[in-house]
Amino acid sequence: MPAKPRLKRSRTQPAEMGGIVDNLVASLGLTRTYYGWLMVSQWPDIVGEHYARNSRAFRFEDGVLYIAVEDAVWRQRMALDTEEILRIIHRYPHGRVVKNLRLVRGEKRTRTDAD
Repeated sequence: MPAKPRLKRSRTQPAEMGGIVDNLVASLGLTRTYYGWLMVSQWPDIVGEHYARNSRAFRFEDGVLYIAVEDAVWRQRMALDTEEILRIIHRYPHGRVVKNLRLVRGEKRTRTDAD
């Protein structure tokens, strides 16, 4: 009796998830929005621990990254550093979708804090 032929399994590398997500986002026409929300999620890395303790990115819309700042002192300090913060954001992959920052008064709390 002849031996059964073995099925050949594909040994190709799986596609990287980032590429799949990027393609899906682009096919849905959500590229700018998606990359803007990535900047929201990366806010602590963008501004560092010092600023992240006193501010929180919470929204991205039409090229504007909205930042909640705890008080007027921090709002003024961040307003003076807006150009530098934008330069840092623009160094991130796809960070150029952010055209401006809008500093608003608000508590620095995370979504889980509100629950």
